[in-house]
Amino acid sequence: MSVQSVNPANEEVIETFEPHNDVDIEHRVAAADEAYTHWRLTSFDKRADLLRAAASVLEDRKETLARQMVMEMGKPLAQATGEVEKCAWVCRHYAENGEAYLADETIKTDAKSAYVHHLPIGPVLAVMPWNFPLWQVFRFAAPALMAGNVGLLKHASNVWRCAINIEEIFHEAGFPQGCFQTLLIGSDKVSRVIEDDRVKAATLTGSGPAGSAVASKAGEQIKPTVLELGGTDAFIVMPSADIDAAVETAIDGRVQNTGQSCIAAKRFFVHEGIYDSFREKFVEGMKALKTGDPMEDGVKIGPLAMKAIRDNLKDQVERSISAGATPLLTQPELPERGWWTAPQILEGAPDMAPASREEMFGPVASLWKVSTLADAIERANRSEFGLGSAIFTNEKADIEVAVRDLEAGSTFVNSKVASDPRLPFGGVKKSGYGRELAGDGIRAFVNRKTVSIA
Repeated sequence: MSVQSVNPANEEVIETFEPHNDVDIEHRVAAADEAYTHWRLTSFDKRADLLRAAASVLEDRKETLARQMVMEMGKPLAQATGEVEKCAWVCRHYAENGEAYLADETIKTDAKSAYVHHLPIGPVLAVMPWNFPLWQVFRFAAPALMAGNVGLLKHASNVWRCAINIEEIFHEAGFPQGCFQTLLIGSDKVSRVIEDDRVKAATLTGSGPAGSAVASKAGEQIKPTVLELGGTDAFIVMPSADIDAAVETAIDGRVQNTGQSCIAAKRFFVHEGIYDSFREKFVEGMKALKTGDPMEDGVKIGPLAMKAIRDNLKDQVERSISAGATPLLTQPELPERGWWTAPQILEGAPDMAPASREEMFGPVASLWKVSTLADAIERANRSEFGLGSAIFTNEKADIEVAVRDLEAGSTFVNSKVASDPRLPFGGVKKSGYGRELAGDGIRAFVNRKTVSIA
């Protein structure tokens, strides 16, 4: 069955694709297996040169790639452009640091020499989401290729042109045939790929059910996985904080990518001593956001990527209000065509409301007044997720407690949570396991071979 790429701003069909059949899948897995036999033996210098070339291709095609993202999933153009630039950054980061990340680790034993040596493991399947169509892929691909592995990409079906573009980027950069390939397949074909003995590992960014399915199948095959499964990130503001900076960051953190980000700040816990001031400025700032054509300058809120996401978010908001949350923003009239939404702040949602417990993928913030830092942390930790967290404070003691007690894969102080090639990235609890980026990311899919020489 054909797959259509649909512009979320106007619901017009952009392009129609024919999915790969079983013969196509076999051809591509075989090509990956063949490519690996040679790629694993290439030098770090060669791999680094090709990653730098990929970065240059990204920069040369920046405008076209950014506009393609906007058309397929609706993010504001300035953010799409920044995403392409970030992909070039991660390629260059691993080109410059990959060899050092994988350097032998000397260990003192009774042997004449002992060390840990890092070796690639083979083709890795990446199951990637639509919300950051390029970045999610490149943050996997750059370290995987630098380590000597090869990649197979199963991308979300609404961004298949972006997926094809990624394969073309690596080809244009000079990577050998088969080193990185896109599989135009649905989720029903993923198990088959994981079961293939030639595929050695899998990584997924997406929903909890999707992560559970991939991890279960990989577990049956005794294959390693890395999972990043979303979050309901807490954002805490304490009395010593710079309120204006906290508000500006809170808004930016909540509405980046029109709120469709796993690490977006979603639940805001503000100390009672500064609550009224924060609330007033937060409301005014969210009201002032420009909603409209994501290709236009200054637009912060574009359409949501899919009708189902828009409809689910609307249902979550309505159920939260019915449960007792107070909406703070009046909703404007929106275009009839396209999957539009508007910013909203829900105040004081009770524990069982969706705004308290579910990941809300859109520009909807949940706001609570707290009396102490301990109260804020306890409420933050009620979530089953644990991806990122942020705190605005100038008190050293606050920072120490937040770092110790917040159940999350990261805690950012006086800034929003962000992924950075230099920092390990990942979550705890139902936000997944394993780490991407930095040294952890490149070592996620390698054989850490112990060597002892008597």
